[in-house]
Amino acid sequence: MTKKITTNRRDFIKTSLASMAGLMIVPRAVLGGPGFTAPSDQITKAIIGTGGMGRGHIGYEGTRVVALCDVDKKHLAIAQKMVGKAVKTYEDYRELLLQKDVDIVHIATPPHWHGLMAVDAARAGKDIWCEKPMTRTIAEGERVLKEVNKHGVMFRLNTWFRFKDNFYGLGTDVKPLKKVVNSGVLGWPLKVTVSGITGYNWKFFWSGKTHLDPQPVPEQLNYDMWLGPAPYKPYNAERVHSKFRGYWDYDGGGLGDMGQHYLDPVQYLLGKDDESPVHVEVDAPQQHYDAVGSWRRITYTYADGCQIILDGENKDKDAAYIEGPHGKVYRGFKSDIPHLQKMIDTLPDPEPQITTFLDSVRTRKKFALNEINGHRSCTLVNMGIIAVRLGRSLNFDPKTQRFIDDEAANRLIDQPMRGEWKI
Repeated sequence: MTKKITTNRRDFIKTSLASMAGLMIVPRAVLGGPGFTAPSDQITKAIIGTGGMGRGHIGYEGTRVVALCDVDKKHLAIAQKMVGKAVKTYEDYRELLLQKDVDIVHIATPPHWHGLMAVDAARAGKDIWCEKPMTRTIAEGERVLKEVNKHGVMFRLNTWFRFKDNFYGLGTDVKPLKKVVNSGVLGWPLKVTVSGITGYNWKFFWSGKTHLDPQPVPEQLNYDMWLGPAPYKPYNAERVHSKFRGYWDYDGGGLGDMGQHYLDPVQYLLGKDDESPVHVEVDAPQQHYDAVGSWRRITYTYADGCQIILDGENKDKDAAYIEGPHGKVYRGFKSDIPHLQKMIDTLPDPEPQITTFLDSVRTRKKFALNEINGHRSCTLVNMGIIAVRLGRSLNFDPKTQRFIDDEAANRLIDQPMRGEWKI
């Protein structure tokens, strides 16, 4: 039998967080003004979810871990061994949020927790470092956006290709591409094709299993708390930890896992940080009600005619990465525009961005990938997931962020949470 939180402790935490929601809580890191740092010249951090991703961020430069939380005692013990016994540990993240000496909360849980935890962290006055996808539903993203701005906390989504590192096999980071797009040399509208590139394994790698027999819950795991807001399903090892991405209740397969990595830089390149597509078209087999399956192609179209194509079958092997009416840019940063490389040096740089989250924490200026543009690129992911689940193309209103004349699709935008859980 899984361990459950007692009613008294649950009510205490609810009351404490509710009282926080009515206050403007100023994070410790800003009390000394710009340039202030926590003791030992470090900002303090708590990690919620101490699996592989959470443990991988323990040593992030300039931070000191002061709290850990996980519903799996084995994961928690491994992480505590890495940081020392003096660091406080929790099973319930809401108790961690009451710890006053925490500046940043790193949310490294499965996505069905991201929205709920981010909202609670914002209400507790904690700056937030959240894994991708930002939220499992579009409505959860809207609520995170509202609460982060209401409480004045800093938010960072953990994908970085919009501002550093080579990506897509293009042999360059995003800056030269942004300069080319901004210059207008390719013309408008643009089409971006994401195809068979290293790391692009969305289609099959995270497909779930369709027949899961109930299994005994491991003694070290609080499975009821692991499920949290997700619908109750009997425990099976395929559902939890590294396997959860294959099930709609917790994520959206490889598209949920990798989609924001690939789509967020495209959104930035196209200048779409404040809008969403008006249409999403899918080519996919019928999906299982529980387990995520494969898909062949997803096409997003914006009101101005720009398109993003996700080629799941890798049919467009020779397609340009970015194509406009006046030119193309291919992987390897090759182009049919003569002397494009020389031209780039003469083009103006994009607007500067804050690309180190600790700088955002100290200056209270938004990070390059924050709750606003992060919500828009996560909406791309969730639009695709909904279209794949339903097996049909959909029209979308970017202003209301709801599908047009499709009740079933809109039900997947704002899904109910189980039991006591709600935002």
